[in-house]
Amino acid sequence: MRSGFVSLVGRPNVGKSTLLNRVLGTKVAITSDKPQTTRSQVRGILNRPDAQVVFVDTPGIHKPRTLLGERLNATATEAASGVDVVCLVVDATAPIGPGDRFVAERVPPDAVIVVNKTDAASPDEVLLQLAKAAEQLDRSAYFPVSAKTGAGVDALVDEIVNRLPEGPAWYPDDTVTDVPEAFWVAELVREQLLAVTHDELPHSIATRVVEWEWPRIRVEILVERDSQKGIVIGRKGSVLKAVGTAVRQQLPEGAYLELFVKVDKDWQRRAQALDRLGF
Repeated sequence: MRSGFVSLVGRPNVGKSTLLNRVLGTKVAITSDKPQTTRSQVRGILNRPDAQVVFVDTPGIHKPRTLLGERLNATATEAASGVDVVCLVVDATAPIGPGDRFVAERVPPDAVIVVNKTDAASPDEVLLQLAKAAEQLDRSAYFPVSAKTGAGVDALVDEIVNRLPEGPAWYPDDTVTDVPEAFWVAELVREQLLAVTHDELPHSIATRVVEWEWPRIRVEILVERDSQKGIVIGRKGSVLKAVGTAVRQQLPEGAYLELFVKVDKDWQRRAQALDRLGF
């Protein structure tokens, strides 16, 4: 029996959360096409007869513009230390750039390079990206994968398992994630809001459960300005209604979800607000 912890790190939007969900065969991390969708370390547990692998999804490492960005970078960097395997995920469809090299400087030399999104690139482009990754990132192993289709993922997981030490399971074998239910519901609300908002607004949205008395769940949606509040609510409440409907479809039957929007001016830049939100 092998067991251990594996961190998924990389720039924003390289597909770390999608890869985690694909490896586990179930959704434990929200996804979107917006940068910095992941804001916390999210653990997903893969149970096999020969191994238990605890994957740690992390925020994308980026050039921070706010105190929140600085804290997200610290969270991601911390996750790259003290684990058994680090997977540095890069995008097969984007040039290896300063951002990838910046992340590479913060991970161990035996990290595994994962070239993701191969479904969106030609075979020649994938080969070229692998060559550039080897030249510029200089790590111990390279795996082309598609988190979207699953291509190459099994080979990556086998390599990860082979690198883990022998040891007991850290979680019961029926555990898929240790994410608290309240955190998960708040994340589902934020995921749906990310799908319908544009430009800079996604960065200004935070969500948290403030009341949980099953089946009633009350979720607070924070924005930074009054003008954003109207966008999140929508004309005659249309956006909140659509978000609530989509989230309830992912919750146990009978759940009653109440959403309300609150303005917390510049919460991304205020330490007290970030502490309260758990960042």
